[in-house]
Amino acid sequence: MSVEALEAAPAVPYGQLVPVTVHFDDLDALGMLHNSRYPLLVERAWAEFWHARGFGFDGDWAAAGDMCNVIKEMKVSYEQPVTRPGYYAAHLWVERLGRTGLTYGFRLCSADGEQTYARGHRVLVRVDPQALRPTPWSDRAREIAAELLHPEAQAA
Repeated sequence: MSVEALEAAPAVPYGQLVPVTVHFDDLDALGMLHNSRYPLLVERAWAEFWHARGFGFDGDWAAAGDMCNVIKEMKVSYEQPVTRPGYYAAHLWVERLGRTGLTYGFRLCSADGEQTYARGHRVLVRVDPQALRPTPWSDRAREIAAELLHPEAQAA
């Protein structure tokens, strides 16, 4: 997905809406989106967001740069079930941008951003691929992440 395609998504007051698709096989035996699929859809949306801006991973952690990161924490709160396949969106924003850590917020929502199905946050830490210790985000990654800062968030 290109930057232009992402920017064509409906506007939200902060952050970015990224289109996601729920498929029939994402639903559980009760006909609801399986709880494990919510974070998966958000993860795919973040990957689309960063890949559209030239960040990616091709199997070489030493060359991955900012994509070499680990999850420190994740929280998901399920508000109402998704009960049918179709087009939805992940609303993504940055809650905190630190030197080595990044907390992002998200909502899985209707394609227009009006209805919320789940919300949460995830804390990432960029790591050095050899030492597996925290290392600072690049200036470029910080600039892009800063564009998604929630109005009440702060960059360190």
